[in-house]
Parts: sequence; structure tokens; C-alpha cells
Amino acid sequence: MQLDNNQLHALLTFLEGSDIQELKLEGEDFRLEVRRNLPAPPPVAAPAAYAPVAMAAPVPAAPAPAAPQPPSAPPAAAAVRADLVDVTAPMVGTFYRAASPGDPPFVELGSAISVGQPVCILEAMKLMNELEAEMSGQVVEILVENGTPVEFGQVLMRVKPG
Repeated sequence: MQLDNNQLHALLTFLEGSDIQELKLEGEDFRLEVRRNLPAPPPVAAPAAYAPVAMAAPVPAAPAPAAPQPPSAPPAAAAVRADLVDVTAPMVGTFYRAASPGDPPFVELGSAISVGQPVCILEAMKLMNELEAEMSGQVVEILVENGTPVEFGQVLMRVKPG
């Protein structure tokens, strides 16, 4: 079974207008899981929509395509400071710091960010999903290397709100 971009978009659009709360679909080279209206996770995790995605604040869940999961577990987080907010991966994908290889990164260590500003891109199933800031603050840690595969819930960076 093959699923192209247009079919994926049509499926997600259909699901938005339906009462379906959970869907699992597997093909030869992909796995798609869509869940919505689930209980909110702990305050440091961020569920997200499939287009601009959320950062570190509970938001109503929307369909989120998922790519095949790598066998390794996400790296364990170091001791977390209470004054920092984790920016987590809302989906499985590849982490990119810039829009394209020649462009400057969206953020650097120490960068001031504001609500709605892109902080990175997660590529999942050939779709580039911008992760947008949901709070203003300063980037104090970037925990993932450019071009690295990430898993759902993995901490990508930490922000000091402000």
C-alpha cells in the first residue's frame, strides 16, 4: 500500500470532520497513527497539530502523522532546571535547525524567541513541519544535532520563559 502527500492530506481532512478518535494504518514502508481528543499530557510535554506544531504547552490534540519508529529509545534527559521549559518533538521525524542547508539556523544558543516564531523543522514522511514557539523567552540549550532522527516526546531544546 502506498500513501502519497495528497492522499495523506485528504485522509487527515476527512478525519477532522469525523467522530473517529484513533486510527492506525500500516503500509509496506510507513506506519500512520492518528489520535485526538486524548487527555492532556504532563505540562512539559507538547501534543501538536500536523501543520505548525506546538511548543511546551498543552494544546488540544489534532491529527499527527507518524513515521516508522527507530528501534533506539530517546536519550535520557539530564537534570532539568525548574526555570526552563522543554521543547519536545510532537512527532517522529528528522530534526533540522534551518529551512534549507545554506540558510542560517532558526535559533542559536542565547537567541530570544517570540510566540509564533519557527524554532526548527521536523521532517516526517517527506513533509516539512515547522515547530513554532508558543511562548517568548531565550533558548538556553539545543539538545539535538542538525539532521538527527528524533522520537515523539524527545526534548529538542530548552527555553527560559521571559
